[in-house]
Amino acid sequence: MRLIDLRSDTVTRPTPAMRRVMFEAEVGDDVMGEDPTVNRLERMVAELFGCEAAVFACSGTQSNQMAVRLHCIPGDELLIHESSHICNFEAGAPAALSGVTVRTLSGHGGMLDVPDLEGRVRVNDQHFCRTRLVCLENTTNLGGGRVYPLQQMQRVSDWAVAAGLKRHLDGARLFNALVAAGSQAVETARCFDTISICFSKGLGCPVGSMLIGSAADMAKARRIRKLFGGGLRQAGMLAAAAIHALQHHVDRLADDHRHAQQLAAGFQQLPGVIGVPAAIETNLVFFELDPEVGTAVQFAGAMRDRGVLIGPMGGQRVRLVTHLDVAEEDVQTIILAAQDALQQGFRDRPVQGKGPFSR
Repeated sequence: MRLIDLRSDTVTRPTPAMRRVMFEAEVGDDVMGEDPTVNRLERMVAELFGCEAAVFACSGTQSNQMAVRLHCIPGDELLIHESSHICNFEAGAPAALSGVTVRTLSGHGGMLDVPDLEGRVRVNDQHFCRTRLVCLENTTNLGGGRVYPLQQMQRVSDWAVAAGLKRHLDGARLFNALVAAGSQAVETARCFDTISICFSKGLGCPVGSMLIGSAADMAKARRIRKLFGGGLRQAGMLAAAAIHALQHHVDRLADDHRHAQQLAAGFQQLPGVIGVPAAIETNLVFFELDPEVGTAVQFAGAMRDRGVLIGPMGGQRVRLVTHLDVAEEDVQTIILAAQDALQQGFRDRPVQGKGPFSR
């Protein structure tokens, strides 16, 4: 039985065309700066964002943490939304790798605006850590795949500059945001000192991320990448996949957004499903289960029995993620599977699962 996997867009598999360009890629030693395909990718991304330079990294977590280390020194503090990936899903890396304190803030939809940040910069006093960096996330993950309005990012950027802070964007799903908003990468880049992007989510690559910024900052970031064990040798095969994705997989993200909207419309009609957002902006659909029908983990088990993998997010909360490997015809299959699971019931099902939200 073919499984339809909605747990994350990280589960995408390279297409046959992507595998071919990977196989044929010209390679060299990237640590020595001699991999021509990596060099081409870094130039391509820097140009796309209107920045001076970029550094290829192993993962989004690595590129985010390269930015934290770049902008901060031990004892510093960064400001970030309480639901962000950097502070929830990167294994405590700011503290462990850079000695940086994370100060979490609240804001609507996983987003921060100037009123959420005002008054949060610590005074210059030896008793306090120094507030050094503000981090945003676009799209917001736990915020429901929301897209930051460009004007809001510009407001936060202007506030941060006036406060003497550096600015980093976790853009793991930034291309989803750009496609949904119809905006250009250079517009976002003007708001930040550094941006991380990920190739292994909606773009469908097996591995890879990029940190983007000034030439001086990226020279430092390359050294930090080595410090973090991320020095790559013949990485051209991975870079070739990313080049292919940028050329062929960006515009099609609109298909993922449409599929997510169709799923949301279908789940809104199912008894026992509550809190489906009226508007889905990108490829993430979050909702809650009525406690009377069972937990998210129990629902995930019932859906797996029906050939669909979903993401339980703890308690009653469920996440569905559309991506390259979810086809138009899969949408109705998923809705019918959920309908059947809810009709048959799963409240008495043993709680089984793995991962951070398995109970």
